[in-house]
Amino acid sequence: MADRPAPANTAPAPAPEATPEAIAEPAPAPGPRTPRVRLRRELAVHPVRLAAALALAVLATAAALALPLLVRRIVGDFSGHRSLAPGLLMMAAAALTGAAAQALSGFQLARIGEGMTFRLRTALMAHALRLPLPVVRARGTGELAARVTSDAQLLGQVVEVAMQLPLAALSVLATLAVMVWIDWVLTAVTVAALALLTGLVLVITRRMRANVTGQQDAVGRIAQRFTADLEALTTIKAYRAEPLADRVLAEDAEHLRAVSLTGARLGALVPAVLTLGNQFAMIAVIVTGGARLAAGGLTVAAFAAFLLYLLQTVPSVNTLATGFGRLQAGLAARDRCNDLLALPPEADPDDADRTAPTPAPDAPAVVFRTVSYTHTGTRRAALSAASFSVPRTGLTAVVGPSGAGKSTALALVGRFLRPGAGSVSVLGHDIRAWPLGALRARMAYVDQEFTLLEASARDNLQLGRAGAADERELARALATVGLAEDVQRLPHGLDTVLGREFDLSGGQRQRMALARALLADADIVLLDEPTSQLDGLNELRFREIVDRLARRRAVVVVAHRLTTVQHADHVIMMDRGAVVDAADHPTLLARCAPYRALVSSQTSHR
Repeated sequence: MADRPAPANTAPAPAPEATPEAIAEPAPAPGPRTPRVRLRRELAVHPVRLAAALALAVLATAAALALPLLVRRIVGDFSGHRSLAPGLLMMAAAALTGAAAQALSGFQLARIGEGMTFRLRTALMAHALRLPLPVVRARGTGELAARVTSDAQLLGQVVEVAMQLPLAALSVLATLAVMVWIDWVLTAVTVAALALLTGLVLVITRRMRANVTGQQDAVGRIAQRFTADLEALTTIKAYRAEPLADRVLAEDAEHLRAVSLTGARLGALVPAVLTLGNQFAMIAVIVTGGARLAAGGLTVAAFAAFLLYLLQTVPSVNTLATGFGRLQAGLAARDRCNDLLALPPEADPDDADRTAPTPAPDAPAVVFRTVSYTHTGTRRAALSAASFSVPRTGLTAVVGPSGAGKSTALALVGRFLRPGAGSVSVLGHDIRAWPLGALRARMAYVDQEFTLLEASARDNLQLGRAGAADERELARALATVGLAEDVQRLPHGLDTVLGREFDLSGGQRQRMALARALLADADIVLLDEPTSQLDGLNELRFREIVDRLARRRAVVVVAHRLTTVQHADHVIMMDRGAVVDAADHPTLLARCAPYRALVSSQTSHR
């Protein structure tokens, strides 16, 4: 604890513009902001294309239905010693027309399916990027990636199945109608065999839907684990932890293998049941048809046509059976995608309709009033009734031992997290009064990882700007942080895409993030451990940059290095989630024992 209580300005009085009681924390959106995936709506996006595909599919089905009747005619022509040419020409025309119509219909369906997959993927990615950080971390990047990749692909295939099933059903019904016209007794035998077959297949496909969900969940888990291992690959190699990573990944892969084997067993049953049912139907029809031939109740030509129709029915029945299995997989993928789309985004539902408040001229940049926050999955509060203020301009350093809550406080200012209790004000207004986009437009943020997007250096430098910077501004910012020559040496200069093959070192990424802050149109600059990877020369350059920023803006630095703290205008000392004291460096040295201990520990290691 401090030698004497913290001064009164550590917990400022509420500003008149907003009080914790005046603005209630908004409840999560009652429903998903992004529309849920509905197959009928997706199929109706291109009605002309869908109608064309349907018409072509019906034409192909009609051509297939005509072939057995033409065979019957040819058999009759044989018996009557008539010319076979007309019948053969009609058969060839029907076959070619059916093949062409089927191919064109399949292509149109593929276009519809790929369009649906594209829309779903873009919607999922856009929605995931707008989810709150705690939700994304809880779900895992690998799990979210699985929704965008494999789930979207499975759902896109449903378009073809959705067309195949009614067409296959239509084909079966039309074929059965013609078969009834040829011989109703044989048709009754066929229907009885197919009914038993259909019942068995439906029982199997119901179980397949749950199994597909399990498989996709297992794919998401292994993708998440493998992604995390690749991100930590340097640590894994340095500590020779490949065997440990192998073992854990193998356990996930074994779980996926077990679930997939269950699916494979179910999938293998479908063709086996189909084959058995078709064979029983064929045997029953041949035995019954032979008896009717012997009794004179059926002609040879009619029996031949009936057998052809039966053979033609088998693929349609197979399509129905396998289509139901694929449909179950697609519906399971749809449910998983809808689960993701149902997660409320971090922006409040009415953000688009709200006007950003005007910053109060004389208000502090940031005010915390008895703010508390506990991270999900932990019991100890990261912040506990923390109160402090950040002046409108100047450098404010937030210091304290590891786990004091410094980075959590910065995350609350940027509304990456929301306080569990208390209130945060920015530029004179409660943070909840700001539309999220307008709030973040007032801030520039540099995180501990000095994150750069996989985009050009030019784009990375201009993140968050209202307008594009010209070449002179970019060059000046790079020169200020000592990065101009490094960027010039990149293969395409400012237009080089950073990441993968052409990446920057830790120190270079750090300076690139600082240059971005220089170029930002922001009132508040938040820097989380900005000097952790800077050498002595670049740390001096960093101090000059911060001093320049602090002349016109509020700069908040979470810092461990004593050099950063000593020249700060305002220092906030934190410990175990609470604000211990707040003043300038000499004052804290004189009156705050924890601060003296922190300074002493750093001085002894210099």
